[in-house]
Amino acid sequence: MAGDIYKKGFFDRLKDGLAKTRKLLVTDVDDIILGEKKIDQDLFDELEAALIGADVGPSFTYELIETMKERVKRRELEKPERLRQVLRESMLAILKKNEAPMKIPVGELYTIMVVGVNGTGKTTTIGKMAARFKKRGMPVLLVAADTFRAAAIEQLEAWSERVGVPLLKQKMNADPAAVAFDALHAAKAGKADVVIIDTAGRLHTKTNLMEELKKVKRIMARELPGAPHEVLLVIDATTGQNAISQAKMFNEEIGVTGIVLTKLDGTAKGGIVIRIAQELGIPIRYIGIGERLDDLRRFRSEEFVDALFESNGAP
Repeated sequence: MAGDIYKKGFFDRLKDGLAKTRKLLVTDVDDIILGEKKIDQDLFDELEAALIGADVGPSFTYELIETMKERVKRRELEKPERLRQVLRESMLAILKKNEAPMKIPVGELYTIMVVGVNGTGKTTTIGKMAARFKKRGMPVLLVAADTFRAAAIEQLEAWSERVGVPLLKQKMNADPAAVAFDALHAAKAGKADVVIIDTAGRLHTKTNLMEELKKVKRIMARELPGAPHEVLLVIDATTGQNAISQAKMFNEEIGVTGIVLTKLDGTAKGGIVIRIAQELGIPIRYIGIGERLDDLRRFRSEEFVDALFESNGAP
């Protein structure tokens, strides 16, 4: 019973967090289709503009509109209000393909390299992940490999104290790869099951940053076969198209195995989730919808779509 109350609490917070996206995407679509007597090209044009404006991406929008047109031709779609259900089904189908939780084997050392540009909520995400893993009984080690910003190390220290997990750090401007090396040695000595490594995100020196991240990755792989087991990219949902560009860049340069999408509660651009799934095909591991420790949650496509389409208690 308590679990149900907890789930309901999160679902309501997710629903609240997606309010701006719902207004831009679902409410605008409702305004277009409800009250229309027929499905015609003008209706499709309005729908297309609304979807593009909600940042779901041109690829998803084109495929959806073409699917709708085909179904109209086959007389499977005759009433405009049915278009809402088709939109919902299409979104869910795309997102389900990209739904893959992070699987951490019990009793084995698991390493997570967290990447992303400054300001995306990377360090906060690491702190919240550490809290999740600790709650599940996993010994966690945080690693401060962003050695170029004192604030990054201080932030991670604060999270280490708040969550109650150890932090491995070195002095400012230390070689990040050397920090990662020390972390793996400490973990192999039995000091942790899960190692979460924070990395730099200064995008104005893109080439230097990518070479640094590649070096960290190489050193990790050399010291522990299979490491890093997860390269987790944190992106800020409020940045819209920039989030896609960042994801493509990081994926091309170092290879990304999972995505965390933060700040969904602060944007009308939550449709970016669809675009990430459609264009990148990288699993969305977690979403962030607020400041609370439990506001970082595993991404569940049905829960996300239900929260997006639900209003006044009825889906």
